[in-house]
Amino acid sequence: MPRAARIRSSSGIYHIIMRGINRQRVFEDEEDYERYLWSLKNYKAQCGFNLYAWCLMPNHIHLLLKEGREPLEQVFRRIGTSFVYWYNGKYERTGHLFQDRYKSEAVEDDSYFLTVLRYIHLNPVKAGICTEPSEYPYSSYGNYFENDAVDHDLVEGMIGRKEFERYHRENNNDICMDIQDEAVHRITDEQVRKLLRENFDCENVSQVQLLTEEKKILAIQLLLGSGASIRQVSRLTGISFGIVRKYT
Repeated sequence: MPRAARIRSSSGIYHIIMRGINRQRVFEDEEDYERYLWSLKNYKAQCGFNLYAWCLMPNHIHLLLKEGREPLEQVFRRIGTSFVYWYNGKYERTGHLFQDRYKSEAVEDDSYFLTVLRYIHLNPVKAGICTEPSEYPYSSYGNYFENDAVDHDLVEGMIGRKEFERYHRENNNDICMDIQDEAVHRITDEQVRKLLRENFDCENVSQVQLLTEEKKILAIQLLLGSGASIRQVSRLTGISFGIVRKYT
Protein backbone atom coordinates (compact mmCIF):
# COMPACT_ATOMS: atom_id res chain seq x y z
CA MET A 1 0.00 0.00 0.00
CA PRO A 2 1.48 3.42 -0.94
CA ARG A 3 2.20 5.86 1.85
CA ALA A 4 -0.22 8.74 2.33
CA ALA A 5 1.05 12.07 1.09
CA ARG A 6 2.15 14.50 3.76
CA ILE A 7 -0.13 17.43 4.50
CA ARG A 8 1.66 20.56 3.39
CA SER A 9 1.68 23.58 5.70
CA SER A 10 0.74 26.91 4.13
CA SER A 11 2.86 28.60 6.82
CA GLY A 12 5.82 26.29 6.14
CA ILE A 13 5.92 25.42 9.87
CA TYR A 14 5.83 21.83 11.07
CA HIS A 15 5.91 19.76 14.24
CA ILE A 16 8.33 16.90 13.53
CA ILE A 17 8.86 13.63 15.38
CA MET A 18 11.69 11.19 14.67
CA ARG A 19 11.77 7.89 16.53
CA GLY A 20 14.42 5.25 17.05
CA ILE A 21 13.99 2.22 14.83
CA ASN A 22 11.96 -0.50 16.59
CA ARG A 23 11.36 2.12 19.32
CA GLN A 24 14.88 1.57 20.59
CA ARG A 25 16.80 4.10 22.65
CA VAL A 26 18.73 6.60 20.52
CA PHE A 27 20.72 8.60 23.06
CA GLU A 28 22.84 6.66 25.56
CA ASP A 29 24.94 9.46 27.06
CA GLU A 30 25.50 13.20 27.04
CA GLU A 31 27.90 13.02 24.10
CA ASP A 32 25.16 11.49 21.93
CA TYR A 33 22.74 14.34 22.70
CA GLU A 34 25.41 16.94 22.06
CA ARG A 35 26.41 15.38 18.77
CA TYR A 36 22.84 15.37 17.48
CA LEU A 37 22.48 19.02 18.44
CA TRP A 38 25.70 19.77 16.62
CA SER A 39 24.29 18.14 13.46
CA LEU A 40 21.02 20.02 13.87
CA LYS A 41 22.75 23.39 14.21
CA ASN A 42 25.18 22.65 11.39
CA TYR A 43 22.46 21.79 8.87
CA LYS A 44 20.20 24.57 10.12
CA ALA A 45 22.81 26.99 8.78
CA GLN A 46 23.32 25.03 5.56
CA CYS A 47 19.67 24.31 4.75
CA GLY A 48 18.22 27.61 5.93
CA PHE A 49 15.35 26.33 8.10
CA ASN A 50 14.12 28.14 11.22
CA LEU A 51 14.11 26.18 14.47
CA TYR A 52 11.65 27.31 17.15
CA ALA A 53 11.77 24.47 19.66
CA TRP A 54 13.38 21.08 20.17
CA CYS A 55 13.42 18.28 22.70
CA LEU A 56 15.62 15.20 22.51
CA MET A 57 13.99 12.37 24.41
CA PRO A 58 15.87 9.10 25.02
CA ASN A 59 14.20 7.28 22.13
CA HIS A 60 12.71 10.05 20.00
CA ILE A 61 12.98 13.69 18.97
CA HIS A 62 10.48 16.57 18.80
CA LEU A 63 11.18 19.63 16.62
CA LEU A 64 9.18 22.75 15.75
CA LEU A 65 10.59 24.34 12.62
CA LYS A 66 9.92 26.24 9.42
CA GLU A 67 11.02 24.82 6.10
CA GLY A 68 13.79 26.81 4.44
CA ARG A 69 15.75 26.54 1.21
CA GLU A 70 15.66 22.75 1.11
CA PRO A 71 12.65 20.41 1.52
CA LEU A 72 12.37 18.68 4.88
CA GLU A 73 13.00 15.25 3.36
CA GLN A 74 16.44 16.40 2.24
CA VAL A 75 17.13 18.21 5.52
CA PHE A 76 16.50 15.11 7.62
CA ARG A 77 18.39 12.90 5.22
CA ARG A 78 21.41 15.16 5.71
CA ILE A 79 21.07 15.32 9.50
CA GLY A 80 20.40 11.61 9.79
CA THR A 81 23.33 10.60 7.61
CA SER A 82 25.72 12.83 9.56
CA PHE A 83 24.59 11.71 13.01
CA VAL A 84 24.11 8.00 12.26
CA TYR A 85 27.53 7.74 10.59
CA TRP A 86 29.13 9.15 13.74
CA TYR A 87 26.89 7.08 16.06
CA ASN A 88 27.54 3.78 14.28
CA GLY A 89 31.26 4.42 14.47
CA LYS A 90 31.11 5.18 18.17
CA TYR A 91 29.07 2.09 19.07
CA GLU A 92 30.53 -0.24 16.44
CA ARG A 93 27.15 -0.94 14.88
CA THR A 94 25.70 -0.90 11.36
CA GLY A 95 22.35 -0.08 9.81
CA HIS A 96 19.55 2.36 10.47
CA LEU A 97 19.05 4.18 13.76
CA PHE A 98 15.82 6.09 13.07
CA GLN A 99 12.59 4.95 11.53
CA ASP A 100 12.73 5.53 7.79
CA ARG A 101 10.02 8.17 7.75
CA TYR A 102 9.70 11.02 10.20
CA LYS A 103 6.22 12.08 11.34
CA SER A 104 5.03 15.63 10.68
CA GLU A 105 1.99 17.79 11.24
CA ALA A 106 1.27 21.21 9.76
CA VAL A 107 1.20 24.18 12.14
CA GLU A 108 -1.03 26.78 10.50
CA ASP A 109 -1.84 29.42 13.13
CA ASP A 110 -0.29 31.24 16.09
CA SER A 111 -2.45 29.52 18.69
CA TYR A 112 -1.44 26.04 17.65
CA PHE A 113 2.16 27.13 17.21
CA LEU A 114 2.29 28.07 20.90
CA THR A 115 0.50 24.86 21.87
CA VAL A 116 3.13 22.77 20.08
CA LEU A 117 5.93 24.87 21.57
CA ARG A 118 4.65 24.19 25.09
CA TYR A 119 3.92 20.55 24.33
CA ILE A 120 7.47 19.95 23.16
CA HIS A 121 9.02 21.66 26.17
CA LEU A 122 6.77 19.79 28.63
CA ASN A 123 7.44 16.41 27.00
CA PRO A 124 9.99 15.23 29.61
CA VAL A 125 7.72 16.42 32.44
CA LYS A 126 4.75 14.45 31.11
CA ALA A 127 7.02 11.44 30.60
CA GLY A 128 7.98 11.56 34.30
CA ILE A 129 11.65 12.28 33.66
CA CYS A 130 11.60 15.58 35.56
CA THR A 131 9.15 17.85 37.38
CA GLU A 132 10.04 21.14 35.69
CA PRO A 133 10.99 21.72 32.03
CA SER A 134 14.00 23.73 33.19
CA GLU A 135 15.42 20.57 34.80
CA TYR A 136 15.72 18.75 31.49
CA PRO A 137 19.02 19.60 29.78
CA TYR A 138 18.17 18.35 26.29
CA SER A 139 15.46 20.76 25.18
CA SER A 140 15.34 24.37 24.03
CA TYR A 141 13.43 25.53 27.12
CA GLY A 142 16.41 26.53 29.26
CA ASN A 143 17.85 29.95 28.33
CA TYR A 144 15.42 29.96 25.42
CA PHE A 145 16.01 33.56 24.39
CA GLU A 146 19.80 33.26 24.62
CA ASN A 147 20.04 29.90 22.83
CA ASP A 148 21.91 30.32 19.54
CA ALA A 149 20.24 27.19 18.11
CA VAL A 150 16.76 28.72 18.46
CA ASP A 151 15.01 31.32 16.32
CA HIS A 152 13.16 32.97 19.20
CA ASP A 153 11.97 36.21 17.57
CA LEU A 154 8.60 34.72 16.58
CA VAL A 155 7.89 33.53 20.11
CA GLU A 156 9.07 36.81 21.58
CA GLY A 157 6.63 38.65 19.30
CA MET A 158 3.73 36.40 20.31
CA ILE A 159 4.04 36.15 24.10
CA GLY A 160 7.20 38.07 25.05
CA ARG A 161 10.05 37.05 27.30
CA LYS A 162 8.22 37.85 30.52
CA GLU A 163 5.26 35.63 29.65
CA PHE A 164 7.30 32.69 28.40
CA GLU A 165 7.63 30.87 31.74
CA ARG A 166 4.09 31.70 32.84
CA TYR A 167 2.68 30.34 29.59
CA HIS A 168 4.45 27.01 30.14
CA ARG A 169 3.10 26.81 33.70
CA GLU A 170 -0.54 27.30 32.72
CA ASN A 171 -2.86 24.37 33.31
CA ASN A 172 -3.49 22.79 29.95
CA ASN A 173 -4.82 19.75 28.14
CA ASP A 174 -2.66 20.22 25.08
CA ILE A 175 -3.03 17.48 22.49
CA CYS A 176 -0.53 17.28 19.65
CA MET A 177 0.86 14.64 17.35
CA ASP A 178 2.83 12.15 19.40
CA ILE A 179 4.02 8.57 19.71
CA GLN A 180 2.61 5.92 21.99
CA ASP A 181 5.76 5.05 23.94
CA GLU A 182 6.44 8.55 25.23
CA ALA A 183 8.39 7.57 28.32
CA VAL A 184 11.31 5.19 28.40
CA HIS A 185 10.75 3.42 31.71
CA ARG A 186 13.99 2.25 33.30
CA ILE A 187 14.35 -0.58 35.79
CA THR A 188 16.75 -0.68 38.73
CA ASP A 189 19.89 -2.80 39.02
CA GLU A 190 18.15 -4.96 41.61
CA GLN A 191 15.25 -5.58 39.22
CA VAL A 192 17.78 -6.69 36.60
CA ARG A 193 19.29 -9.15 39.09
CA LYS A 194 15.83 -10.46 40.01
CA LEU A 195 14.90 -11.05 36.37
CA LEU A 196 18.09 -13.03 35.81
CA ARG A 197 17.61 -15.10 38.96
CA GLU A 198 13.99 -15.94 38.15
CA ASN A 199 14.42 -16.66 34.46
CA PHE A 200 17.97 -17.98 34.06
CA ASP A 201 19.02 -19.17 37.55
CA CYS A 202 21.82 -16.60 37.61
CA GLU A 203 22.53 -15.81 41.24
CA ASN A 204 25.28 -13.46 40.06
CA VAL A 205 24.66 -11.25 37.03
CA SER A 206 28.11 -12.07 35.64
CA GLN A 207 26.91 -15.67 35.22
CA VAL A 208 25.05 -14.51 32.12
CA GLN A 209 28.37 -14.83 30.31
CA LEU A 210 28.41 -18.57 31.10
CA LEU A 211 25.03 -19.22 29.46
CA THR A 212 24.76 -20.81 26.04
CA GLU A 213 24.77 -18.30 23.20
CA GLU A 214 21.04 -18.80 22.66
CA LYS A 215 20.18 -18.23 26.32
CA LYS A 216 22.56 -15.27 26.55
CA ILE A 217 20.71 -13.58 23.68
CA LEU A 218 17.34 -14.33 25.31
CA ALA A 219 18.58 -12.89 28.62
CA ILE A 220 19.81 -9.69 27.00
CA GLN A 221 16.58 -9.24 25.06
CA LEU A 222 14.51 -9.87 28.19
CA LEU A 223 16.40 -7.18 30.10
CA LEU A 224 16.21 -4.64 27.27
CA GLY A 225 12.52 -5.37 26.73
CA SER A 226 11.89 -4.90 30.45
CA GLY A 227 13.35 -1.39 30.43
CA ALA A 228 17.05 -1.84 31.15
CA SER A 229 19.37 0.35 29.10
CA ILE A 230 22.12 -1.07 26.93
CA ARG A 231 24.74 0.59 29.10
CA GLN A 232 23.13 -0.81 32.27
CA VAL A 233 23.09 -4.38 30.92
CA SER A 234 26.70 -4.06 29.79
CA ARG A 235 27.82 -2.65 33.14
CA LEU A 236 26.11 -5.32 35.24
CA THR A 237 26.86 -8.41 33.14
CA GLY A 238 30.31 -7.48 31.86
CA ILE A 239 29.19 -8.13 28.27
CA SER A 240 30.54 -5.44 25.94
CA PHE A 241 28.29 -2.55 24.96
CA GLY A 242 28.64 -3.44 21.28
CA ILE A 243 27.52 -7.04 21.84
CA VAL A 244 24.48 -5.96 23.90
CA ARG A 245 23.62 -3.39 21.25
CA LYS A 246 23.48 -6.09 18.57
CA TYR A 247 20.48 -7.70 20.21
CA THR A 248 18.25 -4.61 20.40
